[in-house]
This record gives sequence, structure tokens and C-alpha cells, in this order.
Amino acid sequence: MAFFDFIGVGSPIIDLLARVPDDFLQQHVPGEKGGMVLVDHDEMERIVGLLDKAPARTTGGSAANATFNATRLGLRATFLGKLGNDDYAAAYRSRFEATGVDGSRFKIGQQANARCLALVTPDAQRTMRTCLGAAMTLAPDEIAVTDFQDCRHAHIEGYLVFNRALADAVLTAARAAGCTTSLDLSSFEVVHASRDWLFSQFSRGIDLVFANEDEIRALFQDQTSPYAELAKKLAGLGVLAAVKVGKDGAWIARDTALHRVEPVTVKNVVDTNGAGDAWAAGFLFGHLRSWPLPACGAVASLLGAETVSHLGPIIPPTHWPAVHDRALALGPR
Repeated sequence: MAFFDFIGVGSPIIDLLARVPDDFLQQHVPGEKGGMVLVDHDEMERIVGLLDKAPARTTGGSAANATFNATRLGLRATFLGKLGNDDYAAAYRSRFEATGVDGSRFKIGQQANARCLALVTPDAQRTMRTCLGAAMTLAPDEIAVTDFQDCRHAHIEGYLVFNRALADAVLTAARAAGCTTSLDLSSFEVVHASRDWLFSQFSRGIDLVFANEDEIRALFQDQTSPYAELAKKLAGLGVLAAVKVGKDGAWIARDTALHRVEPVTVKNVVDTNGAGDAWAAGFLFGHLRSWPLPACGAVASLLGAETVSHLGPIIPPTHWPAVHDRALALGPR
């Protein structure tokens, strides 16, 4: 029997959170609103220097956020990623371990820890600029089957796909260790840059794929079909497909079955940063406990809605007891 329910794989990133008006993006941040672009240290410092005040800080990273939330729900989890050699890295590891995430599979680099600047506009949309620092130095030859031993499931963030050799090494090692796998597509930029690679991996065997509206349309280069049809098309590739459609809920498709996930209404959306990661954590919590797919979707929707009610990707600790109880109540009796 595996000791860990779940291993997250990705970049352990310190999130820097700042509210900005739309014209800040137009004037100072090249690229599409709502996307994620990798930047170097100098570009990160340039944008941060233009902010009215210092950004707030929290732990982040797509798979890391999912791992953090899954642990809070009750899964036994560990994490594979590369921390830096600075105070940010020490604080990151301490925060994870205090929450109950096993920290023994972190690797340590010689550069500063990775940072992601999330620029949140008044519509609660987040535009991200990421400096990967030490996380970017994680190399394929550092990945081994032993990293995945005693784990039932490996959840991998799509941002890893920017380094194809690393993503290949991770999936190969996870499969060799007997893990089931999930991939969060993470960003439409990831999909645009990796469509052929993604389809080849689906055919080799990925058990579960998470996508949002932009990502699923980018994957199939289809801007018109209903999301339900796109979810069924993804499931037709042999994966369990979870397609999130924001305030309209989600679609879950497996084989020929299709399930509609109703949204949880949020009166005051503060920040969408991390909502998809929380959604994935809720879904995986139910899925790894063999809950019916509609119940998995209901927990996912609950966590996603709670996350957008707060600034940053992490639900405040004071809110977790109620969230945890509501999540358990959604499961089978």
C-alpha cells in the first residue's frame, strides 16, 4: 500500500500579489491579459519597481497550490520540485511542512527561489509574470523512480512542459513507479507551445487532464464548439477530462459519460489566482477516495469558489474548518 496518496510535481514558487488597474498592464506589461509569461530577474525587478507598493507574499506554484490544498483536505501528500538557497526557500519549505506536506522530496538549487508576480485587475483576472530561478535548474537527470516510490498518484503542472525533457523524465519515472497521473494544462501559452507533445502523451497514458476554457480551445484549435463537446472530445483520447468554465461550473467526461458540475455562486470575486489549482485539489481529493465523479466535481467547485473569495492562491487558515466540513459532506454517505 502506498504511503502517500499524492505527489505534486512542479515549481515551488513564492507568489507576489499586487492589485493593479487595467491600464497598468497596457502601459507596462507586454502580452495578453490573463496569461503567464516567463521573465528574467531584471524584467521581474522592473515590473515590481513600477508598483505603487510592495506586493504581498505567499507560497505558490500550480502543482504546489494543489498539493497544499489537498493536504488540508486530508490527503497524505509530498512534493517534488527545486527550492532555492535563500530565505524565501526556507520559508516556503517551513510553510509546507507545517501544513503537513512531506518535504523530503524537495531538491535544493544554488540560485534564488522562484517568484511569480500575479497582477490582479479589478475584474479579478490575474496576469502572471514568472522568474523561475532555482526551479528552472531542475534537470531530467535529477528525476528518478525513487522520487515517486510509495505514491499512488502524481499530479503534474503544465508549466513543466516548457522543458520537454524534464516533463518526459517526470512522466516516465512516475509511470515506472506505478503512479496514476494527472496533468493540469495550466495556461493557454503552454498548450500553444506543446500541442503535439500533449497529444503524444495522452496516447501513451495520462489518466486525468484538467483544462480551463482557454486551454481546451487552444488544445483543439476550436473557438466555437460547446465546452461539453470539447470535454467529450478530450475524453475520447482515453483520459478523464475535467474542463472548468469559470462561473459557469465545469464539465467532466470519461469514456462516453458526461457530467455537468454546477458552480458555487460567489458574491464578491476578489482574485482568480490559484482557483484552478484549488479546483484540481478538490477533485483529486474525491477521486483518490473513489467518490463518484459528480461528488468530485462538487468538492472541486467548492474549493475554487472559496479561493476566489480571497486575495492570493491560498485559502486563509481561519476558513479551512468550515471548508473541510462542507467538502466531506459532499461525499457519498
